[in-house]
Amino acid sequence: MLLLWFLVSTEEGLLVRKIREGTVIDHISAGKGFQVVRLLGLEGSGYTMAVVSNVESKKLGKKDIVKVEGLFLTSEQINLVSLVAPNATLNIIREGNVVLKQKVRPPEVVEKILPCPNSSCITRKKGEYVLSRMTLVSSSPLLYKCAYCGTYVGEGDIAKTLL
Repeated sequence: MLLLWFLVSTEEGLLVRKIREGTVIDHISAGKGFQVVRLLGLEGSGYTMAVVSNVESKKLGKKDIVKVEGLFLTSEQINLVSLVAPNATLNIIREGNVVLKQKVRPPEVVEKILPCPNSSCITRKKGEYVLSRMTLVSSSPLLYKCAYCGTYVGEGDIAKTLL
């Protein structure tokens, strides 16, 4: 269950309460905020969070924002976020202030997490113990290539595979 903070209506739109300690994931492509929440396993986690969808953005036109009180992402979690929201920005909040702001970067190599979509790939064969290994071809648009069979995996397929 997602716990949403109260929204305050102003002349300029809706505002979500600031968090004191935690992480804000900003600049998520519109409609992908809940994918980020699912991918990080935050549904039913007990964290207090807000997911704001389709917010006006000068950079993206529309964007989603995820705020999670008390959560500080690991490098593995940041890599997962970058696979479904490659333009996201992470803001680490301590005592109500942004202490670190960084743009996520898709990893150059993704091992074990992202299966090859090619059913004939050695990484998908029963009895073979070869783990998937994808190498980054392009950050924009996001595109990976299987190191074993050369099959490409794009951003849309990545989200479907991981979720």
